[in-house]
Parts: sequence; structure tokens; C-alpha cells
Amino acid sequence: MEFNEYQKRAAKCDFFEATSDVKSAGFLEKILGITGEAGETADKFKKIIRDKDGKMSAEDKKAIIKELGDVLWYVAGIARYLDTPLSEVAEVNVQKLEDRKARNTLHGEGDNR
Repeated sequence: MEFNEYQKRAAKCDFFEATSDVKSAGFLEKILGITGEAGETADKFKKIIRDKDGKMSAEDKKAIIKELGDVLWYVAGIARYLDTPLSEVAEVNVQKLEDRKARNTLHGEGDNR
């Protein structure tokens, strides 16, 4: 599936009207949602490390993929509220990473390294 197709289909499951007003309920719900889902994803990994000696089962993998899908839904929503195609978000990210790789700055700190 293409990024923009996903974004359009996922938008049909949004209870709120997309707006660039960061104080709107929809925008705030997306920001809080992405942090919650990222936390749930991390929690799945934590439990694999803590309870399963780091051994991931097929069930664990399925559960993590579902959580990653939830993260993706919120990313797509935030991009939509910013009136930006998800494909553009992906392209900007890849360009940033390729630039860092070319300059040997993948490691380190800061957004503008």
C-alpha cells in the first residue's frame, strides 16, 4: 500500500475534523495518541526482555506489528492535520537520514547534526 493511500483510508477512522489548530481536540488527541502507542510498543519489548529472556515469539511479533500500526495511524493523522501527505513525511525523513549517512553523522545527538 502506498503512504498516501494509507493516509486517506486511515482518515476515515478519525472522529475529529482535521485542523491545523494545535489546540483543537483532534490535534491534541493525535499528539497524545502517538506517545501512548509508542509507549505500548516499548512496553511489549520490555516484557519480552524481562519475561522471555529476550526471545520474541510469533505472537509477540504480531502484537508489536499491531502497535506499530497504531503509531502509524497517529503519524498519518498528524501529517494530515498539518496538510501534508504522508509520502512527504517519509521522503523528508529518508533525505535527512541519507544526508547524515553521507556526512557520517548518523550517530550523535541533535536534530541538525
